[in-house]
Amino acid sequence: MREVDVIGVRVEMPSQQPIVLLREVEGERYLPIWIGAVEATAIAFAQQGVVPPRPLTHDLLKDVVEATGNALTEVKITDVKDGVFYATLVFASGVEVGARPSDSIALALRTGTRISCAEEVLAEAGLTVPDEQEDEVERFREFLDQVTPEDFDAG
Repeated sequence: MREVDVIGVRVEMPSQQPIVLLREVEGERYLPIWIGAVEATAIAFAQQGVVPPRPLTHDLLKDVVEATGNALTEVKITDVKDGVFYATLVFASGVEVGARPSDSIALALRTGTRISCAEEVLAEAGLTVPDEQEDEVERFREFLDQVTPEDFDAG
C-alpha cells in the first residue's frame, strides 16, 4: 500500500463529471477517480473546512465513529475492476468495512485518517505527469484553491 494525498476535486469537461485527484506521497503518480456530485461537494467541504449548520451524511458518520470509540485508522483504496474503484475502512478494533472510495475519502478528510492505495491500483489506473506538464498540475492546484462546493451543484 502506498500513502496518497487528496489534491482536490474538479469537474471533468465536457462530461461535467466530478473527479477526485489523489497523488502518491512518495512518488510521482496521480490517481483520478470519477465520483458523484454529492461526494465531490462533501470532499470539497472537508478540504475547505466548511462546517454545515446540521451534519451532512459524512459528518454524521464521523460523529457515529467517534461516539463508538472505534477510531478509523486507515482508508485503503484496494481495487479497480472495469473502471470501478473499491475501498476499505479499517477501524482500530481490526474491523474492516467495504466502501466507495469517494465516501471513504470524505470520511478520512473529516477524521484526519491516512489514505493508502494498493500498488496494483496505482499501476493500473495511476498517471505519471511528465515534467513539462507540471505547469498544468499547478494550474489545477490553483483551480482547486478557487473552487467552491457550490460549483458541484448538480441542479
